[in-house]
Amino acid sequence: MKIVLTSVGKPHEAYIKTGIEDFTNRIQKYFSANWLIIPPLKNAASLNEKELKKQEAIVILQQLQKDDFLLLLDERGKQLTSPELAQLLQQKANESCKRLVILIGGAFGVDEIITQRANYILSLSKLVFPHMLVRLMIAEQVYRACSILRNEKYHHQ
Repeated sequence: MKIVLTSVGKPHEAYIKTGIEDFTNRIQKYFSANWLIIPPLKNAASLNEKELKKQEAIVILQQLQKDDFLLLLDERGKQLTSPELAQLLQQKANESCKRLVILIGGAFGVDEIITQRANYILSLSKLVFPHMLVRLMIAEQVYRACSILRNEKYHHQ
């Protein structure tokens, strides 16, 4: 299974890039993993929130393949424990899922069409975090889930 960590926004900022790269490299021991950064729209400042989300949705949908399992991050989604996230990853691997796409939407979230396309909506917290921190947090949590699946010492229960 390939894990595609996807985010709408600017490239990783320097203060967080090292951590993101470290955890992404760690994930590679278990699953193929990479980041897809969808750059902000050039005309974003001229669009209202609704139109911006619609335009971003068009770009996001172009990046998805028909059989992708889309896991959308949204503060209104379901909260899981780290072991439950590990179980979800294992379930997708067992089902021979080719690509698991984890999506961090734009600054205003995602258009309803993306929410409808999502196979699973996950919340890291009811709190709202900056996108750069969410990137680091989801990379760490995916790595933690992988280490749980292998019963390694990284995760202490």
